[in-house]
Amino acid sequence: MKLRLMIAVLPALALVACNKGTDSTVVAPTKSAAVAPAPAGTAWVDVVSATPEGGMRMGNPDAPIKLVEYGARTCPTCARFDVEGLPALKSGMITAGKVSYEFRDFPVHGPLDIGPILLGHCVEPAAFFPMLDDMMHNQETLLAKEQQVAEAGQALQGKPPTEVARYFAENLGYIDFVKQRGVPESKALACLADQAAIERLATNLQQADTQYKISGTPTFIINGKVVDGVLDWAGLERALKAAGA
Repeated sequence: MKLRLMIAVLPALALVACNKGTDSTVVAPTKSAAVAPAPAGTAWVDVVSATPEGGMRMGNPDAPIKLVEYGARTCPTCARFDVEGLPALKSGMITAGKVSYEFRDFPVHGPLDIGPILLGHCVEPAAFFPMLDDMMHNQETLLAKEQQVAEAGQALQGKPPTEVARYFAENLGYIDFVKQRGVPESKALACLADQAAIERLATNLQQADTQYKISGTPTFIINGKVVDGVLDWAGLERALKAAGA
């Protein structure tokens, strides 16, 4: 990605990119504990809720192993994990109640990400992960015109973040994309104009930088510890098993 048009509320994004790490950190095993069953008539993968950190969590909120991914909807490595790794994680460790999975949006490509993030949160909790999956699975198509749109968008420098978010979302096709998945256009436009949501995102980014020093996406965190250099399901599965999953 060549886009680096920064907006005032997200200055730290100039320093990060899709992860390319190679080293890995093994997380210490968690003590085994009895895992509660999912609520009657549901599976743990159906239990989704917002977190104070601005993420959305799937699974047993009391799972002994808490997995967090800082990911970007425009990051190819994140999309690959969503396609190749998340189904196995859902059908195995999350369904078993051993692991909860939280996705926290991290706009690694600055303004390019803001529209997709706002639209991705413009749905009910139950629809959050299906929308995220759809955006990841269709990432290449959605970003096909990224370079042209970004070059034309240079004229927006200094404009309000909401205007920039709408520009990229509209010209890359994200508004039509969410409309096709049940989000009315009026609601999509209202979400893109939500200055408070952008301010919350900026606050969450500052907290992430303070706590975890996020250097790229995806960044996986297991029980509060960053798992360095793990970018795919094979590496993450090893780390989760080493943590006791």
